[in-house]
Amino acid sequence: MPTIISRYLGDLRTEQIHVASGNTLITDAPVDNQGRGEAFSPTDSVCAALSACMMTIMGIAARTHQLPIEGMQAEVNKYMSASPRRIERIQIRFYNFPAPLGEHQRLILERAALSCPVALSLAPELVQEISFDWP
Repeated sequence: MPTIISRYLGDLRTEQIHVASGNTLITDAPVDNQGRGEAFSPTDSVCAALSACMMTIMGIAARTHQLPIEGMQAEVNKYMSASPRRIERIQIRFYNFPAPLGEHQRLILERAALSCPVALSLAPELVQEISFDWP
């Protein structure tokens, strides 16, 4: 059984269906690449996947070590190169942690984020600039 079923809807739009849940994700080509830009672009989805994966792995570490991170947020910036057209750099800034944490606790969360499967799956030449604004 597949994990995802993808359909091309035409006009540079796709629909991704998560088989287990039935949830869908629509993508559009960005305006600067002949698209409508009315939804996440495929490269936006990669950046969102990186941020979500890091937050999820941090959540597992937080649960294991009983650390409060509910309400944490991330700001994600994507930088594209022109030739070849690809994601060149992703910046993610984690912030809005609900409580001050000790140095060891912060290190646990930082290491968890940097070891997420998406981060480890991306090409080594794709620069990942990850920062944490601790209270």
